[in-house]
Amino acid sequence: MGRKIYLENRSRDEALQNLIEELELTNFFVQEDEEILVDESLGRITSQPVYARVSTPHYRASAMDGVAVIASKTFGAAETNPVTLKLGADGVVVDTGDPIPDEFDAVIMIEHVNFIDDNRFQIIAPAFPWQHVRAIGEDMVKQEMLLPSNHGIRPYDVGAMVAANVDRVRVKIKPVVGIIPTGDELVEPGTQLKPGDIVEFNSRVMSGLVVQWHGRAEVFPIIPDKYDKIKEVVIQALDKCHIVVINAGSSAGRDDYTSSIIEELGRVYTHGIAIKPGKPVVLGIASGRPVIGIPGYPVSSALTFELFVKPLIYRKLGTEMKERQKVKVTVAKPLYSTLGMEEMIRVKIGRVGERLVAAPLERGAGVMMSLVRADGILRVPRLSEGIEVDIPVEAELLKPLGVIEKAVLMCGSHDLTLDVVNDLFHKFYPGYSLSSSHVGSLGGISALKRGEAHSAGMHLLDPETGEYNVSYVKRLLPDEEVLLVNLVYRQQGLMVAKGNPLKIRGLEALTEPNIKFINRQKGAGTRILLDYLLAKEGIKESQISGYRKEEYNHLAVAAAIAANTAHVGMGIMAAAQALDLDFVPLIEERYDICIPKVFLKDERIKKLLHIICSEEFKEQVSKLGGYGTKQTGKIVWSSFPVEEGMLCEINLQEI
Repeated sequence: MGRKIYLENRSRDEALQNLIEELELTNFFVQEDEEILVDESLGRITSQPVYARVSTPHYRASAMDGVAVIASKTFGAAETNPVTLKLGADGVVVDTGDPIPDEFDAVIMIEHVNFIDDNRFQIIAPAFPWQHVRAIGEDMVKQEMLLPSNHGIRPYDVGAMVAANVDRVRVKIKPVVGIIPTGDELVEPGTQLKPGDIVEFNSRVMSGLVVQWHGRAEVFPIIPDKYDKIKEVVIQALDKCHIVVINAGSSAGRDDYTSSIIEELGRVYTHGIAIKPGKPVVLGIASGRPVIGIPGYPVSSALTFELFVKPLIYRKLGTEMKERQKVKVTVAKPLYSTLGMEEMIRVKIGRVGERLVAAPLERGAGVMMSLVRADGILRVPRLSEGIEVDIPVEAELLKPLGVIEKAVLMCGSHDLTLDVVNDLFHKFYPGYSLSSSHVGSLGGISALKRGEAHSAGMHLLDPETGEYNVSYVKRLLPDEEVLLVNLVYRQQGLMVAKGNPLKIRGLEALTEPNIKFINRQKGAGTRILLDYLLAKEGIKESQISGYRKEEYNHLAVAAAIAANTAHVGMGIMAAAQALDLDFVPLIEERYDICIPKVFLKDERIKKLLHIICSEEFKEQVSKLGGYGTKQTGKIVWSSFPVEEGMLCEINLQEI
């Protein structure tokens, strides 16, 4: 098949509305229903009202354990005038829920009755008519509407229907979404991977979303990039599914057949949407049903699936599609975007003082973890070039606001022990978390200066004094009251392939032309340390192949070496061990956390410090390798008077 360019570059709203209008002409949105057992109805949506088949209770019932009596015969009873009644003629013993015989109209609680013998009982207070008697239909009356149409059935609703003797209910049929993963490179989970293989996981994400949206997913086997084979499976899907989604192949490459297949089987209405990520979306109709081609990159796949499939499911069900909660945030740094493209930026969000601050995550379409880590999404409008600092903008929340507000927002240098801290937050203090943004040590100090973080992780070596962090904090935060708490000491060195095949023993090897280096970003403490060590050795950056190739954390550097896209990189021993690399140690450095005094009384920071000082934290850190905890939790410097010692032992209320 010949290659095609994008047919259009429509706005998201225009493209979706056009598809919906065309589907309305095919009667696609006509609703279908089915009858199911009430016991299987949880989460389903009613297609018609549900009425009680019986009253509840359907007889006069005792609301207490006691004696059923005729109220008028109890009048005048008092402590000074006990009334004696006969069992059988004047009263009968009943338990809660028992029927009340017609001749009786009240119940006296068993603890207010004195049984004289087997035939007589005495009371010292009167009963009023219908006391402790449940009337017929007190809860539900026969033919009363229990649930309206278009109602999502909850556990309470199931109970009410069963109580009213309803055993079957008519509900809307779940829209079936056929998901067809395509690509020669895709393999099933558990496969022994070889270079070029990609584990197919997009369908798992999409099918999970379909379930959340009250639909049913039909996932087809992986289909190779063969036009006829993909077409065959699409035809099968059209026969059994309401909506068909073809994952990957929606672009304009040589193996991208989605647009052509939809055009052959029906009609393409849009190919190319002005969104980022996710531009190469195909919207079409075949056999009266929507066929949607979405990109293969995981972030593009997930976001475009939500943008174009979710509205169709809810419209097919005839129910309201609830929007996510939205809040006003300010961004931690300017976000630049492409004019003419609506961009969806994943962000971490935290409350710092009186405002919510958003820090962008990786913006690449292939970074699935940006969705895992994200607290929300910022939408940059099509006709905007980005978002400015300190101007409130709207963010859609991916997590409850209450959870977001319990997070400690830490900016700065990346370290593997921060993952340990976050895990212990979840273990020790459910609902609280550590939200770390890896912007480099200097970036962390800048975030504190702008009031956009509660703390900053750093390991900045002063080349003149050989001291860590203090001189930078003094110079960059001269008017701030802050302290430095040691997190760990760690081994920095050169990460190399397993077995060190190139026999790299030190920095001098970086000057060899056949050795490819991978660096950390500017402002990272590791980059500053590297430059310091290179200067001591008299090595210039121009002598190192790959000096300007950058990654933003230690694991990313290690991954590049493990994948053989680089031979060597500067990083920590724990990252090398995590990816089974060899490690050439160069220096031990100190990694501190800088905390402004104003946050020391914050409950979140108290919990952070308690975790850092815990023995469990130290034990888990020691298992990572390359770390020392000799000063963990200790104040190593403060710009304001504070007693010496472990911070966890200090009365924070006095600081």
